[in-house]
Amino acid sequence: MIAPCPITKQSLQYAANLRLEIKRKIAQGSFDYSEYFPRSPKARAQHDGFCKVEDMLNKQLALYEKQVANGQMSPSTYRGYFKSITSERMRHWNGWKLAEVTPSALRDWVSDMDCTSKAIRNLLIPLRSVFEDALNDELIASNPFDRIALAKLIRQNSKASDYVVNPFTSDERATILQACRADEWPMFQFWFETGLRPGELQALEWQHIDLERATARIEQNQVAGVIKGPKTESGKRTVDLSAEAIQALIAQKAISFERGRRVWLNQRTLTPWQTDAQIRRVAWLPLMQRAGIAYRNPYQIRHTFASSRLTAGANPWYMADQMGHADVTMVFKTYGKFIRADFQKPRAALHPVQ
Repeated sequence: MIAPCPITKQSLQYAANLRLEIKRKIAQGSFDYSEYFPRSPKARAQHDGFCKVEDMLNKQLALYEKQVANGQMSPSTYRGYFKSITSERMRHWNGWKLAEVTPSALRDWVSDMDCTSKAIRNLLIPLRSVFEDALNDELIASNPFDRIALAKLIRQNSKASDYVVNPFTSDERATILQACRADEWPMFQFWFETGLRPGELQALEWQHIDLERATARIEQNQVAGVIKGPKTESGKRTVDLSAEAIQALIAQKAISFERGRRVWLNQRTLTPWQTDAQIRRVAWLPLMQRAGIAYRNPYQIRHTFASSRLTAGANPWYMADQMGHADVTMVFKTYGKFIRADFQKPRAALHPVQ
């Protein structure tokens, strides 16, 4: 590219010759835009479009690491992104350049996935961020994600979740509680009686308990050892405590009340639980083996709480409130078969909360 020059007969002739040269190279398929216009944004986009996808994903991962260090991202969210970026499916893009990822290539990749819609969306989050940033930085001329009907594509190609709501029967529940050691029984009795999420159970503090009013205030959730508020405002709630839940708390008071703020402690170390996996490994797996019951994950305790109450005739809207759902939709979707006939039409106005 030559520097600007005065408009003369000679310079006009040079421009005409240059135009003919460019047209000839375009016709031959040998035209390199950046060779003639190296300072233009389009030339930069063409050049930087040769950046490799894997390199940009690694940069994205480094950004996530900084966000964790700055407290802008939770460790559990980071682990999810790390798992996506380093996954076998994401390695499909190794060797690809940004500019080579076309809408059709992206569609084919998503279509070949054999996983749930949630898994697909989680996998796409860091990749979408890479292309959004690349477009904003003019590294690419267009974002392939903007040119596909992603929601429709995921809906057409995802498979249904294989997770099954499989509550414990009343006999199984009794067997599990009977198999508990004395230091384990209070926590599992309380859990069966309240149906808290695992993180809510871990984060529960004695200051949240009101034994006189028989309530527990859910204000916190623990994820990967980090205490924070519930994901939604509906997660902050007051849970009514049954006589059995009160009994469990009274028994637990002798174990943990003088040891700090947390109600439930790791029975081996008498320190607060850190993760769901820790509860499963330290307490739940050995307990299930002693009880001699076919293994189900501990989240089924929450399902058991909901299904048993609904089968007994509890109001679904009351249950939605107690479980921390924003509305009754999730209760009907997840536990519809346990809801008695006179509640089957989900019209809140016809059914006042009990």
